[in-house]
Amino acid sequence: MLKLPLATFPVLLTERLTLRDIRLADAQAIFNMRSNGRVNQFIARQSMLEQEDAKQLIDRTQNAYTQGIAIGWAGILRDNEDIIGTCGFNQIDYQNRRAEIGGELSVEYWGKNIAIEAVTAIVKFGFTELQLHSIEAKVAPDNKGAVYLLEQLGFIKEAHFKDRIFFNGKYSDMAIYTAFANS
Repeated sequence: MLKLPLATFPVLLTERLTLRDIRLADAQAIFNMRSNGRVNQFIARQSMLEQEDAKQLIDRTQNAYTQGIAIGWAGILRDNEDIIGTCGFNQIDYQNRRAEIGGELSVEYWGKNIAIEAVTAIVKFGFTELQLHSIEAKVAPDNKGAVYLLEQLGFIKEAHFKDRIFFNGKYSDMAIYTAFANS
């Protein structure tokens, strides 16, 4: 099984996207995404309040890659080089050959099949290059777009946890969807 970090960061190409490492220069675009309440509506996290929050996130993402415990890509439109989202493996469990995938996409690109392009490339990388056995996604069951995307890619619902997350004074459910290498 291949382990992170690699000699060079793996750049992935799709029809419309370049998926590359997340850089400090991406801080403004990441702040713009993460300060938008619609992007965060299904994720138990506060919206970013200042660009310094984005810089700290980028630092944590780069350190996690260097430590070999996670990998995050910036999604860049190939025709104009704008960062429109981030996606990656939030954690990698090498012993069990399992990873958790997560990501976000700027609201103006919702409904354009961009996320499915990015997730397809990352899942393929996980199964072929990292030789993962399974990839899981934790999602809010009400996030119909994410659930649809996962199901289109062959993820199956393994669990539904009632009142799993307590955030902003209320409990929310969480569902776990998983794809397997030999499915």
